[in-house]
Amino acid sequence: MLNKFGSSGQGEAQVQYLDGDFRVISPGTYVRCAVTDARIQLDELKYWSVDLQEAYSAPSAVLQRHFPGVPKSQS
Repeated sequence: MLNKFGSSGQGEAQVQYLDGDFRVISPGTYVRCAVTDARIQLDELKYWSVDLQEAYSAPSAVLQRHFPGVPKSQS
């Protein structure tokens, strides 16, 4: 569920990550991935850590953050 204020800013949002949801503290259109620094549009945000209070752009970024020593699989 996306919690937005009326008109959101154009910059980076400040977000509180909750279990299964997040709360926009300061309006914006995106957050940054804690691993890749990629912009993640709020309406596309799917992965985050409640404990670390950070967002991730993809499942691979989550794995890289929590298991940094594990080599990436060769596909």
